[in-house]
Amino acid sequence: MAIFDRDDVHLRYTDDGDGFPVLLIAPGGMRSAIEFWDRMPWNPRTALLGSYRVIAMDQRNAGESFAPVSADDGWQTHAADQLALLDHLGIDRCHVVGMCIGGPYALGLAMAGGDRVASAVLLQPIGLDDNRQAFFDMFDQWVADVRDDHPEADDATWAAYREAMFGGDFVFNASPDDVAACTTPLLVMMGNDLYHPSSVSREIARLAPDVVFVERWKDDDVLERTHDTIHEFLAEHTPGVSGER
Repeated sequence: MAIFDRDDVHLRYTDDGDGFPVLLIAPGGMRSAIEFWDRMPWNPRTALLGSYRVIAMDQRNAGESFAPVSADDGWQTHAADQLALLDHLGIDRCHVVGMCIGGPYALGLAMAGGDRVASAVLLQPIGLDDNRQAFFDMFDQWVADVRDDHPEADDATWAAYREAMFGGDFVFNASPDDVAACTTPLLVMMGNDLYHPSSVSREIARLAPDVVFVERWKDDDVLERTHDTIHEFLAEHTPGVSGER
């Protein structure tokens, strides 16, 4: 584990292996941290090692990362952290694999970074489908755990941050038009529960101009196929090694 200091932001990350880089953005909502990957049915920290340089990170104020909280915080704040970490590591171009909240983060990087993101894998991305209160409640539960570490933030600050994160529509940080304009190749592995509605995965797949869509991927009997699908997708879009497993 290592720490990247960016002004008064401290980001914990790992950087393992060799090859074309892959940035992992973990599940866990506002608690998105490296160790969440170890609980998932498919763990890119181990599954991609040996083929790629694998970078994982704790998002700000999750895991062992820390940053001040302001009323201006939102998706763009987290994206700036992610891009700053890539800069720190000297990474000009990479794949991004994001699960849960990592799905919108990956989409945001694809939109903000342009050609910097070679491809993005979205594993059960979160999104809006009659579930906003569940996201607000999740945010409030996280605040209850971290509030004491942030005397700089009052109730209005937290409320503004919550609205910026989960007050939007669709995938919260991107509109349908944004996704339709995103030319980055996407692999969408469908979600199927309250926080990861299948309707959102299906709509991303319908809108995106360059997309592979997989409905069933988490069950034990298809995990080997999931592993192959993700490796084949990344290899196809890895500069200089297209088609290489």
